[in-house]
Amino acid sequence: MDNITKEKRSKIMSAIHSKNTVPELTLRKALWARGFRFRVQYSKEKIDVAFPAKKVAVFVDGCFWHGCPLHSHKITTNESYWQPKLERNKERDKQKTEKLRNQGWVVMRFWEHELTDVGAVVSEIAQKLKEKKRKTA
Repeated sequence: MDNITKEKRSKIMSAIHSKNTVPELTLRKALWARGFRFRVQYSKEKIDVAFPAKKVAVFVDGCFWHGCPLHSHKITTNESYWQPKLERNKERDKQKTEKLRNQGWVVMRFWEHELTDVGAVVSEIAQKLKEKKRKTA
C-alpha cells in the first residue's frame, strides 16, 4: 500500500520528465567533455543522444519506466494502470530499436544504473563510434 497521499503522489509523478533526465545529462556532459559532438532528442524516434553521421543511437532507459531486470519491482498500487503502461514502454522500446536498426542505425541502450560508471559507458560508445569510422573509411 502506498504511504503517500494521492495528491502528493500526483505532484511527485508530474515532476518526472521524459527528456533531459539526470542520467541523460550526466552522459551528455561526459561525452561533451571527451570531445564528442552529438544531437539530442533526434528524429521522430527521439533518440536521447544521436550521432547521425555515424548512425549511432544511444538511449538511456530509466530502471522503473523501462523495466530494468535488476531494479524494477512489482507494482502494488494501481496495478491495472501501471502494468499496461510499463509494458507499452517496453514494447515501444523494442519497436523503436527494430525500426532504427532496419534503417542502418546501431542502437545502444543503457540502464540509468549503468551511468554510475559513466566513464565505462562513454568508452563503450567511443568504441562503437571508432568501429563505425573504420567501416565507413
